[in-house]
Amino acid sequence: MRKITNEELGRPSVEEFARQEKMPVAVVLDNVRSMQNVGAFFRTADAFAVERIALCGITATPPNREIHKTALGAEMTVRWDYCESTTECLKTLREEGYRLYAVEQVEGACMLDEFHPEPGVKYALVFGNEVEGVAQAAVDLCDGSIEIPQAGTKHSVNVSVAGGVVLWHFFWQVRPKR
Repeated sequence: MRKITNEELGRPSVEEFARQEKMPVAVVLDNVRSMQNVGAFFRTADAFAVERIALCGITATPPNREIHKTALGAEMTVRWDYCESTTECLKTLREEGYRLYAVEQVEGACMLDEFHPEPGVKYALVFGNEVEGVAQAAVDLCDGSIEIPQAGTKHSVNVSVAGGVVLWHFFWQVRPKR
């Protein structure tokens, strides 16, 4: 077995990536405090061709050296914008036709393995602060909530890990054509 070189992977150029179809998903980061987590979201969003990222509240924005350390340049390929208020961001996304889902442990949450995104529907997935999670005011605006099933003793996984798990779930079901 031989490792494949980066050249052999056939990844699109920055210009090709900008033109290609994206997965109809917007990631909303609600007051994510760690710049490494923000960078990891950019890198994951690039890998799965996420449409865009909304950075809200205290969430840091590019250009930023700490974000770049984990994003490895994905902060320059993934469309992003900053919103001071997560709730205002969610209201705008709803007006743009997105279905809003908090990735959070709430009453009535749908377990991720039971959630099946509908083709042709745009989704906004809200990921929360590393300690407090998604703010209740943001949860209140959502159409539903998705929870990652877990079997260990901890109550949650790191927010950027949660992003990878949930975005992969969406990607394998509604991935854009290349």
